[in-house]
Amino acid sequence: MCENCGCSITGVSAPAPQRPHIHGDGHLAVRAPMIERTETVAVLTDLLAENDRIARHNRDHFGSHGVLAVNLMSSPGAGKTSLLERTIEELGAGMRIAVIEGDLATENDARRIRAKGVPAVQITTGNACHLDARMIHEALHTLALDGLDVLFIENVGNLVCPASFDLGQHLDVVLLSVPEGDDKPQKYPVMFRAADLVLLSKWDLLGVLPEFDPERAIASVQAVGSDVPVLPVSCRSRASLARWCDWLTGQLAQHRALRRDAAQEPAHERAAAATVEAR
Repeated sequence: MCENCGCSITGVSAPAPQRPHIHGDGHLAVRAPMIERTETVAVLTDLLAENDRIARHNRDHFGSHGVLAVNLMSSPGAGKTSLLERTIEELGAGMRIAVIEGDLATENDARRIRAKGVPAVQITTGNACHLDARMIHEALHTLALDGLDVLFIENVGNLVCPASFDLGQHLDVVLLSVPEGDDKPQKYPVMFRAADLVLLSKWDLLGVLPEFDPERAIASVQAVGSDVPVLPVSCRSRASLARWCDWLTGQLAQHRALRRDAAQEPAHERAAAATVEAR
């Protein structure tokens, strides 16, 4: 269990008996008992507040170096590292890329990225089920940000906890792989609701997994209140990779344009905006 995000914090010494709950369709389910959570909420509030403070620092750091930070999230095995490998192959000549890899153990993914000629920092979290802003801050000290355009953060494979922790990133990209099923967004709404882009990965498997319905997947994303783009992608298809790379290139151009506009803004307007934001 993760001690960093509070998964292991219960606030009670022993579990109370669980109570059955009957749904409207007559099925019986077990619902966890209501317990006193005041202490847990206080701990998590302080933890997230500190994380958000460091995340703002990270974001400022990225901004001062003109780096676009992209947080990749998915369940384990959805194809994040393979996507990064192919992205480097497609864009590496014209886009300076680095990667921060998050896993509970091993440097396997970082080795794969370094083999493509790209800097990669491996964060092994031990028992933590997500990356947090402090981990990213420490990793940044090993990267030359002045020489980068895009920094990818490959989060720990998990559709729950990573959605709650700001890392200082500018964009969140969530992979939903064909083998997982088309209803995942509604099962894990927080992550998909916060996404800036959803990629339907392992698209080449659609022919052998006809039970995955792309329209249902898109409807599931929309059902959680998100209207973000949903793009199919296969690491075996240059055409699908091109759509993903075009989106990424467009986001980088937009990021740089906003940064130029901010730099040209009169000093008194920047001060006024900062005052409003502080409030």
